[in-house]
Formats: sequence, structure tokens, C-alpha cells
Amino acid sequence: MAVAEAQLYSKVSNKPRGRGTSALLEPLLAKGFPAHLAQKALVATGQKTVEDAVKWLHSHCNDPSLDDPIPQEYALYLCPRGRLHSCLQDFWRESKRQCGKNRAHEVFPHITLCDFFTCEDQKVELLYDVLKKVGDSFSQIFPPSIFLTLHASPSYLGFFIDDSQANVLKDFAVAFSTEASALADCHVKPSLKQFHLTLAHRFYPHHLKTLEQLAKCINPGEPCQWVAALYSRDMRFVHYQVLEPDLFHLLSLSFSYLQQQSEAGEGWVIGTSHRTGCRGFLPENYTERALESDTWVKHREYVFDTASRSFTKTEKQPNVKPNGEAHNLSMSRSVTNVVSLQNAALRRGVLVMSHGERVDQVFGKSWLQQCLTADGKYYRADLNFPPSLPRQKDSMKQFECDPPLSCCGIFQSRLIGEALLDQEVTVSYVYSSPALRCVQTAQHVLQGLKLNQKVRIRVEPGLFEWTKWEASRAIPKFMTVAELVEASYDIDTSYRGNFPLSSLVPSESYEDYVSRSSAVIKHIISACPCKGRGAILIVGHGSSLASLTRALTGLPSRDSRDFAQMVQKIPALGMCFCEEQKEENKWQMVNPPVKTLTHGANAAFNWRNTIMED
Repeated sequence: MAVAEAQLYSKVSNKPRGRGTSALLEPLLAKGFPAHLAQKALVATGQKTVEDAVKWLHSHCNDPSLDDPIPQEYALYLCPRGRLHSCLQDFWRESKRQCGKNRAHEVFPHITLCDFFTCEDQKVELLYDVLKKVGDSFSQIFPPSIFLTLHASPSYLGFFIDDSQANVLKDFAVAFSTEASALADCHVKPSLKQFHLTLAHRFYPHHLKTLEQLAKCINPGEPCQWVAALYSRDMRFVHYQVLEPDLFHLLSLSFSYLQQQSEAGEGWVIGTSHRTGCRGFLPENYTERALESDTWVKHREYVFDTASRSFTKTEKQPNVKPNGEAHNLSMSRSVTNVVSLQNAALRRGVLVMSHGERVDQVFGKSWLQQCLTADGKYYRADLNFPPSLPRQKDSMKQFECDPPLSCCGIFQSRLIGEALLDQEVTVSYVYSSPALRCVQTAQHVLQGLKLNQKVRIRVEPGLFEWTKWEASRAIPKFMTVAELVEASYDIDTSYRGNFPLSSLVPSESYEDYVSRSSAVIKHIISACPCKGRGAILIVGHGSSLASLTRALTGLPSRDSRDFAQMVQKIPALGMCFCEEQKEENKWQMVNPPVKTLTHGANAAFNWRNTIMED
């Protein structure tokens, strides 16, 4: 061991330490790990086991910042356990489903006692001692139950703590910060603001009413055990996005911190792996945004055992409403009641769907050259090519810019239609982009629903995707309505599009595309009066899922770069569903009526090259 390291850790050895920490550090030193790295590994793994620390050191062997003396940041939270915690988690899930993510979803339910502060690795164990010491001194005066009062504002929703109990919590936070600052030589600031437990933060104002309805289903008097928990995070990545892989072949990346967009190619970003500390490129379209707290480390906790002072009374005197129904209803049941009340007010539904798998997605841009004979006739070069192509007056070359569905795309579309039929979903109107792949998707969905020839497809040119993405830098020459009818597609020949084909401009700006999408969805809604329980089916492109639904629900459009990255993650037959709440004169996005369709790739197979090759 180097002299400087020995002097550094001699200071720690002279301090009072837990038996567990001493027992963990010594085996790592005996294995030959430098003292500062052993201590860093223990801190990074929450000082749980020697095995965890060794595994961390092996994973970070190529970490360029391994020797950097950068401490972790720590925070002290008061967290609920038991039935109240379950209710809060249910609210987290349901609010995210109905209103999308907000800032509160980044962290688990908690009350902040001491906000983030830094502490040197060799002194972290002293924080554990302080937590136990202060916890013991407050164990008898800690409130048997904490009274929570719901508070709402245009951008915040949460529970405020009763003043008399908040004073006890403040005293606890001050005592911890005073002891920790003195013993561990770190600057700890207790939270002296109004103590609160956040339910939602930084959400769109029009979601407030829905969030309040869900929050009122939480009974703050549910049995609960409160725990003071010490967490840490890597201070280098506080303001970075946390990404996690969504495909099995990227699992080795674990969580990654997004550092910057890459200029190497669209869809690639530069990030740092949480598991290894290495920096490099990763495909952003194969990752999903993770929670900020997913990379935090839990170190120690102090459980306030107030059962003997609280549960006895609760068991003997249950809170009963005048009608005899117990007030302590489960969150899931309450949420179901709220949702059912909301559903009673619904009048119409809009199902926006991206088209199925297209042939050029599988076989590349030169797919047509692979299945044309020398005299220009089409033949099926692979079973995933369609059996035939519809007739066009002009050359078959037009299909290069307006490709059809593959056979798998046809199967996907029909499967979605059958699933909608199983769920008893009724479709009253169908709109489609003029792209052949979209018209075909609509046709086969209707076949799966057994509505072909009963509901006809309205071809709306305004539903075509952002024209800037057209590789040819020109608007494709789509099949005409007459050609589609001749090819046996169930087209509504009386429909006149809101946007004629001549209005589509090559390489339009993002603002023009958003404006076009907003105008189209408004036209569709006004043209489709309430017709029983039937939904409006719109078959478009991946971009349609965001551009149409955000305009319909009143959400602002995304930044063009974020929009492009989001569209890359939308699969074939991706769906979004919006329901009308007529009493509130608004639309809300909810779960689609059927599950998503997921499947793997199936590469081309050549038996001669594979089996017979030596």
C-alpha cells in the first residue's frame, strides 16, 4: 500500500466504524486492490458485500475516471412503506398512463429531509453511524402516523405535512445534518421548506383535473411505516438523461448516461455506461428513457417502529363511512371507479395506427430490381414479397417511391383487425394516407374486423408523412382512386380530401408539417359526427402517431430533433388511442384497445452456403 494511501486510511481506521464496513474493506485490501479503489467500489455498491465490490471493480477496469477522486452525492429521504406506498405506486402508474410522464415520475415517493450533499468515500460509513444514532434518539417521539393534506396548483400536486408533525421531521433533519457535518466533515443542509410528498410536478395544466381525481382516490390514512433512507448518485451525471436498452443484444450496456448527440450518424448518441464507466456510441433508437433514480444506490435506512403506537388503534377502530363501506379502499379499485366514471362521459374514439411492414424495409431500396424479370414482369423472389402488385397505368418504377406491404405486413394488419374484433371494437370511419402501404394496411385491418365492403376507406392526402423525409425529394406518384378501386380496394369514391395532392410540397418545413397535421385531424373530427360507439380509424405513418394525437389532445408539438428520434422507435402497426371527454370538451390519450404486436427478425437463408459450406 502506498504511503499516501496508508496515511489517508489511517484517519478512517481511528474513527468509530461499523463492524460490517471493516469486514468488507479488509478482504478487498487482501486481494491486492488499492485502498482508494476498494473504498470507491464499496461506496458505489452501497457497502453491501465484498462480492458486489469486486464485481464492480472488474466491470470498471477500463473506466477512464476510475482513479478520479470524485465523491458521490448523498440525500436523506423519508419514504413510506406498506399500503400507503402501494397506493402511491398505483397513482404513479395510472397518472403516467393517463397523462404521460411528469417530473415526479423520475423519483420514487418520498419526503426530502436533507437534499444532496457530497461526502468523501472514506467517511461515508460515518454517515451510517449518524443515521442510526439520530434515529434512535427520535424513535420515541416520531409521529405514530403522519397526516397528509392534498394541495394542488397549476404545475404541482402533492401532500403537505401537518405543521406539528413537520416540526418533528425538521428537528430530525437538523439533528442529522449537524451530526453528519461535524463527524463526517461534510456540508449537509436540512430541508427547511414546507415538508411535502410530491405526486405530480411540471405537468400540462389541462391534466390537473384528471390528476386531482386520481389523487383523491388515495387514502392518506392507510397504514404506513416510515423509513429514513440514505441514497447516493454519481454527481458527474446529475443533469444527463438516463437511458436503458430495450433489446436483448444491448443488455450489456445496462443504464447509460446520454452526454451528447453524435454527428457520426442519425440515431447514434455518445454516452457513458453506468455498469462499466466506459464512454462511446450507442444506438438511441434501441434505448428507452429510464428514471433518474434507477441509477441511485441505497446505502442504509432507519425504520421508525411505531406499530405499537399506531396499529392497535387502527385495528380496533376502522374508519367506516356512513353507508358502511370501509374508507380504506385499495387504490386499484378506486382508480377503476374513477376510470369507469370517465368512460361514461366518452363519446368518440380515434385510433391512429402506423402502416404494416413495407417491402423496402426488409429488402432495401432496390427491392423492385430483385423481383423483375428481364422483360420487366414481376415475380416473387422471396415469400415475403407480395404475390402480385396492383396495376398502374404508368411504369412499375412508381412502386419504388410508393412501396407496398410485405406479406408479413399484410399478416400483421389482418392480425390487428382480428384482435380489434375480439375486443368488440367497432369502427365507423376509416381514413388513410394516400401511400399504398397505408391503404393496404387499412384494407386488411377491415378484413380482420369483417368490415370490408361495409366501411369504406377515405383517402386523405393530408395524412401523408413529413415530405422532408422523402428520399427522392419529390412527392411520390400515388395510385389514383380509380386505380385503387380497380385493384379491389374498398375506397370511398365520394370523399374529397381536405388537402389535395397538389398541396403537398416537397421538403416542407417541420412547422408546415405540424400545421398540416393539426388541420387534418380537426377536419376529420368535424366530418365524423358521433355514430354510436364506433371509433375513427386513421392509418398513417410513424410520424402520424405524434403529430395527430398531440394536436388532438392540445399538447404542444415536439422539437423537430426529438420528433425525428421518437419516430425511429415506432414499429409497424404502432397505435395510439384518444378518447373524447365531451363534458370537458377535450380529448385524452389512453391505452389502445389491443396489445402491441412484437416479433423478431428472420434473415434470408441460403441452405447451400450455410449447410454445405465446409
